[in-house]
Amino acid sequence: MNVWMSCVFAFTALSVVIFVVLYTSQLSPSNLYQPLNSSSEKTSVIACDYGLQNHTFLMWGNTLPHPLGRISCQLYKTLSHYITRPLSEEEAAFPLAYTMVIHKDFNTFERLFRAIYTPQNVYCVHVDEKAPWKFKKAVWQLLECFPNAFLASETKKVVYGGFSRLQADLNCMKDLLASKIRWKYVLNTCGQDFPLKTNKEIVHHLKRFKGKNITPGVLPPKHAIVRTKYVHQERTGKGGFFMKQTNTLKTPPPHQLTIYFGTAYVALTRDFVRFIMNDKRAIDLLEWSKDTYSPDEHFWVTLNRIPGVPGAMPNASWTGNLRAVKWNDMEAQHGGCHGHYVHGICIYGNGDLKWLVNSQSLFANKFELNTYPLTVECLELRLRERTLNQSETAIQPSWYF
Repeated sequence: MNVWMSCVFAFTALSVVIFVVLYTSQLSPSNLYQPLNSSSEKTSVIACDYGLQNHTFLMWGNTLPHPLGRISCQLYKTLSHYITRPLSEEEAAFPLAYTMVIHKDFNTFERLFRAIYTPQNVYCVHVDEKAPWKFKKAVWQLLECFPNAFLASETKKVVYGGFSRLQADLNCMKDLLASKIRWKYVLNTCGQDFPLKTNKEIVHHLKRFKGKNITPGVLPPKHAIVRTKYVHQERTGKGGFFMKQTNTLKTPPPHQLTIYFGTAYVALTRDFVRFIMNDKRAIDLLEWSKDTYSPDEHFWVTLNRIPGVPGAMPNASWTGNLRAVKWNDMEAQHGGCHGHYVHGICIYGNGDLKWLVNSQSLFANKFELNTYPLTVECLELRLRERTLNQSETAIQPSWYF
């Protein structure tokens, strides 16, 4: 019996199956998904991407994690279907570290955390100082249930496009270096990410780089040059904090470094993180970057292009497949956003599922569970099915959704 059928029987036994809707018409994927964008929060419904293959949707009841504070941690992990053992010796021998920089939407973060959680990995969560107390408390309660997850020891008020976003990742990386778990790579995430690959698939992907850092990027295109050419400052306005470009020219980069431009999302080796924390070139570049725009899009990639640093890839380009992102100025390549754009990035809707499923990237960005719940839930069910099918250890009944 495969995992998919086991899921069906497990849900039936738990009396949480709500209904099955069969679509036998010749509907296109977009027509099939689009009417389902608005399920209620009370009834969490999964419209699985298997419908892309056979026009059949299996819709289940609530798979949302259960609220902490009312139940014990052990019961919470059981009812919320957390995987509590390494699923293979290979994964146990290749632990990963995660930084998770978040500021809102606890439900979306909780789904991300559950999707990437395994007991051999380690997780550092940076909560924006500006976040509401209720949100901070919920995150703290969640992490208290997991010995390999913790809050960053130092937090910042994170400003979009500002140095504080880079500093948040660095604060977590410093804490992760002190962890007893001897992780191989650290991956940085935000609260609106979601994995497209299983932990085993992520491990296999990273192993192919043979100890090299993955920092996709190139020499800065014309539109990105101003980010480091002029001084930028964090300002406060009616809409909150924002970055303001000034007319003041920046000094040249330290140590005659060539500045590169790339993605803010990276996969870094342990030795490279130590290098970042201790090498004068890295320390001086960090200081120089404090008044630039979105320094996380040049800091990692610039340092990783220096010959001789741990895990360096001096001649790399956009290699890596770390993030699937739909930018609003690249619709000719990705076919458009079926949700909506924020800061030029697509918040995925249900019509984006086929594109996401076909992506080779490890993660995708961005998601909003409360806006498009079925997009997350379908990916989550598909990911769990693949995860359990790949398991080399005995599967616990509670791991099934």
